[in-house]
Amino acid sequence: MKEYTVSRKSRMGKKSKGPVGTAIATHKRSPSTPPPTTGGSGMNEPKYEVAVRFDDLQGDLYSPFYSVKRFEDLGLSKDLLEGIYFMNFKKPSMIQERALPLLLSNPPRNMIGQSQSGTGKTAALVLTMLTRIDMSVSNVEALCLAPTRELAKQIQRVVQTMGQFTNVKAQFAIPNMAKCSQRIDAHIVVGTPGTVLDLIQRNQLAVEHLKLFMLDEVDNMLELQGLGEQCLRVKRNIPSTTQIALFSATCSDEAFKYMYRFAPNANRIILKNTEPSLAGIKQLCMDCQSEEDKYRVLLELYHVLTVGSSIIFAKKRETTSEIQRRIEVDEHKVATLHSAQDRPDRDKAVHSFLSGKAKVLITTDVLVRGIDVATVSMVVNYDLPLDMNRQPDPVAYLHRVGRTGIFGRPGLSVNFVYDKHSLHQVTEISSYFGTCMTRVSTNNTDVCSFQTC
Repeated sequence: MKEYTVSRKSRMGKKSKGPVGTAIATHKRSPSTPPPTTGGSGMNEPKYEVAVRFDDLQGDLYSPFYSVKRFEDLGLSKDLLEGIYFMNFKKPSMIQERALPLLLSNPPRNMIGQSQSGTGKTAALVLTMLTRIDMSVSNVEALCLAPTRELAKQIQRVVQTMGQFTNVKAQFAIPNMAKCSQRIDAHIVVGTPGTVLDLIQRNQLAVEHLKLFMLDEVDNMLELQGLGEQCLRVKRNIPSTTQIALFSATCSDEAFKYMYRFAPNANRIILKNTEPSLAGIKQLCMDCQSEEDKYRVLLELYHVLTVGSSIIFAKKRETTSEIQRRIEVDEHKVATLHSAQDRPDRDKAVHSFLSGKAKVLITTDVLVRGIDVATVSMVVNYDLPLDMNRQPDPVAYLHRVGRTGIFGRPGLSVNFVYDKHSLHQVTEISSYFGTCMTRVSTNNTDVCSFQTC
């Protein structure tokens, strides 16, 4: 195969080189450049690189087609643009600048996209689905799978909001939402892998007209037992001409191997942070006297937690239930979300938090990725995140803290420590990001009130 390299000064001001077919483009924004106002994506974009790899050997890396600065340049319908304006999206985020032209190009091309939570991945996949489908017919033409029902509902909410000025018909395919024997005739179906696979096997979900098949949060999909294989089984039922797009917040070697197996020769877009991605978030470390003392401190913080909305992260689901029980005994209102709950209880908890009826959500890491609330101003790490080897987990920390400080609002992270071991854990996480956590006495909870103002 003939290979050659191209070299030129890109319009972003950075010289990029690479063989045609495996071209790499980078785009850096200096810290002094103000972050874009992106409404629903809500990201504070730090210094970063966007790497684009063309594996189909057809891409002209330097064509303006592969990067857009305005949604109006994508050739979208007036009705879709109205939905984007309604969501207060002013211009594409960085992942959207590069991903959307590729996703919407003809002939359709497979794509793998990686960027952290809050960078606009969900909006990109929803906009692609709404653009690809033909709303004049009653066929299922776009299918999106998510690892949890909560994330599926979050995606569905974006479909409904962005597509509200169109004639789109969308339907859930999550446990207990699809009626037995009822055939699905929506344009867009958003669901979880097991339920979608079951519907296909029961002939309730026809996929022979499918144009677009998307997976969101692939990394989380692989963490939950069996979901990766269920997605592959769904893929075996769809037409070979279906466009495939995979999105992930992080990509281990295992995840990349899976995604390339899922979508061979896919173009790849990666948003890499080149400096700490916790900009705009104040991080505090609170010294508790003991493990038991953490609850007393949490109760002292309750008046601050309810200034906006807050999320409390615990390591075990038993801990979340116990915190809820004790807080409610003290006559405070909270919602709890964990994987051992019945589905109606999980739905009730999410609705209570999203509606503002409960200002505080207590949860584990498993289910929270599908929750984006503009008013979340504070995250409390009741237990610090650890990986399977019980070592500090910076990626999980980033996902947790990323729930706050979005939509241009100030954010606050409070981390409880109570012994040398937990102090070491928080120090390791702080060192990983190169950031500083301010140590605060538990007798000085008013400092949190100041930080969230």
